[in-house]
Amino acid sequence: MCGRYVLAVDPETLQTAFNLSSTPDFPPRFNIAPTQHNPVITNEAPASAVLMRWGLIPSWSKDTKIGASLINARSESAAEKPSFRNALRRRRCLIPASGFYEWQQRDGGKAPMYIHLADAPVFAMAGLWEVWKDPATGEIIRTYSILTTDANPFMQSIHHRMPVILQPEDYAAWLATEEVSIDAVRHLMRPFDGGALAAHEVSKAVNRPVNDSPDLIEPVA
Repeated sequence: MCGRYVLAVDPETLQTAFNLSSTPDFPPRFNIAPTQHNPVITNEAPASAVLMRWGLIPSWSKDTKIGASLINARSESAAEKPSFRNALRRRRCLIPASGFYEWQQRDGGKAPMYIHLADAPVFAMAGLWEVWKDPATGEIIRTYSILTTDANPFMQSIHHRMPVILQPEDYAAWLATEEVSIDAVRHLMRPFDGGALAAHEVSKAVNRPVNDSPDLIEPVA
């Protein structure tokens, strides 16, 4: 799964990487956690990044509680799950990230690892998004979930799952504005090339979402 990630680039870098006309005012973040609002690029407006809440709330949900358990969507089964199948056909998004955290099981417990691209400051994780309307207040909440897939050979020693990371040449296909068949996007939900990734152990301070500073991604001795 992917339960924490990092987006530590300035708006200009984000605009250049994704060919955007506008981005929200968003400071560098080093410990993004579920329920927080973060930049997302949707197929509804692929030239803009907007803030959305992490943790997908299906349109049919009675309240927001379900979002805490829908921060990730398994790419292998998303097409069959009531929470994700409509979004996979109609509402796909890019989730910009500088890296993500995963916890490696060891004899002495779990060690947090920071995984990132070896030669790029930002990349895109594939995601799904939804619009939920509060039946009591009428408030509109836009939410998203990160798609996951089997770990590639590089990641297998750290965790058995990883986020779906898209190649830049696949962004346009993923952000197609029209409704698409599952088969049209299934090939994009594949493990990323392990040779492009790097990883190192980081401080257990990342375990607490309240901690959010550049030193969280620094290697531990």
